[in-house]
Amino acid sequence: MRGWMLAAGLAAGTWLAATSAHAAEPKFTPGPCAGDYSGVGNKIQCGTLVVDETRGGPSTRRVAIPVTIVKASAPKAGLPPVVYLHGGPGGGVVENVARSLRGPARELVAVDQDWIYFDQRGGGVASPILDCGGVALNDAGPLNDAAAQQLIACAQRLKDSGVDLSRYNAEEVVKDIQDLRKTLGLKQIDLFGVSYGTRIALAVVKHDPTGVRAVVLDSPWTPEAKWAEGGPEMVSDAVKVIFKRCAEDAACNAKYPHPGADLDALATKLLSGPQTIGGKVYAADDLGGFLMDAAYSGPDARALPATVAKFAAGDMTALAAQMADRSGYNEAQHLTHLCKEEFPFESEAAMRKGAQRDPVSRLLEASMGRYFAVCKAYDVGAPDPVEAQPVSGPIPTLFLAAEIDPGCPPAVARAAVGRFPKGQLSIIPNTTHGVSRGSACARKMIRGFLADPSAPIDQSCLHPEHDKFVFDLE
Repeated sequence: MRGWMLAAGLAAGTWLAATSAHAAEPKFTPGPCAGDYSGVGNKIQCGTLVVDETRGGPSTRRVAIPVTIVKASAPKAGLPPVVYLHGGPGGGVVENVARSLRGPARELVAVDQDWIYFDQRGGGVASPILDCGGVALNDAGPLNDAAAQQLIACAQRLKDSGVDLSRYNAEEVVKDIQDLRKTLGLKQIDLFGVSYGTRIALAVVKHDPTGVRAVVLDSPWTPEAKWAEGGPEMVSDAVKVIFKRCAEDAACNAKYPHPGADLDALATKLLSGPQTIGGKVYAADDLGGFLMDAAYSGPDARALPATVAKFAAGDMTALAAQMADRSGYNEAQHLTHLCKEEFPFESEAAMRKGAQRDPVSRLLEASMGRYFAVCKAYDVGAPDPVEAQPVSGPIPTLFLAAEIDPGCPPAVARAAVGRFPKGQLSIIPNTTHGVSRGSACARKMIRGFLADPSAPIDQSCLHPEHDKFVFDLE
């Protein structure tokens, strides 16, 4: 149950309007928190940032952005608050802060710096929420033709309700961050972005870095990187790395000697047309979407050789479970970003050509292609070529990439760090997307960097923690 009550109107699914025809000033109002913080030692402060939906335009609509501030348990003088930027696009964070503070995040979060969390406009429990209601979508794209049609209809519903879809993108979130900094009276902040949150952090560096002292990019995604072009191959590459690690592991190799061949055989079968297995119909899109999610997730990646062996034996339990729960995004917010910041600068033809590389990459061709079709229905405004240009800057920036990542591969971080005179890079071996969640060493490096962004990071903790990819052999 959601614990965030912004206002009676917002709880009913509407959003605020300014009282005059002129733009209103951003305002932060303290209020109740989302979630149960019992047992959490840190002091928690919450509230709502309210800003114009359309800055500089005639609209008087306002956007309500929920904010959670976790106060440092032992604050250190001179260290500014850390602003956390969640991923997606289309995700949220404030409802999950309490839970995260009971897990490994407590080693990192709000030890000697306050941490500030907020749901980006259109996502989480912000208002309005750009949600389409249970559509089969993940980072591989809309996972069937019906999902694509649902997303197209959703765009029209939101437009008819008065939402300005051109104002839900990275550049607008940058303005929200700066408004939040100002309304909270903060002279300096650090930025911590995860996954697509790193794309938001880099947009801050590009568009308005005022007050930013240091930046941490966990699983970096850069403006010049291509989401769809090369996307099918990125998933295939991540799966290949997992299977290579299995071949190098005596126990895994003995139990699962040919996961790649088994997966290729199933992929080829599904590419020939939908198949009924165990009384349920599965399509190529379904397996492609499953592999995207599985290679992202540490537990699922460690179990992948075992899972593929079950698939080969006709046990599709893992795929069926993933298919029942593959709508984790606020889908329209996911698309307002991608249709403005990614796909206008990519070629569908190039994506389809590259997807022919192998059976696994071919699984994702159709779903990635649907992105391009769906974006035609999203009135996100004219694309700005600057959004596809590389970012550079003098702000100390830490790039932390996972060795196994189907969405934000380490090559993206390697290509970007050289443009930052004060940039540092660590590729965390034998780990998956979102390294700060899965690596105590990564958390230690982040703490050290934020304590002194000018000092070289100490990577000695990578050994022995990350010497081996530990498989779940069941």
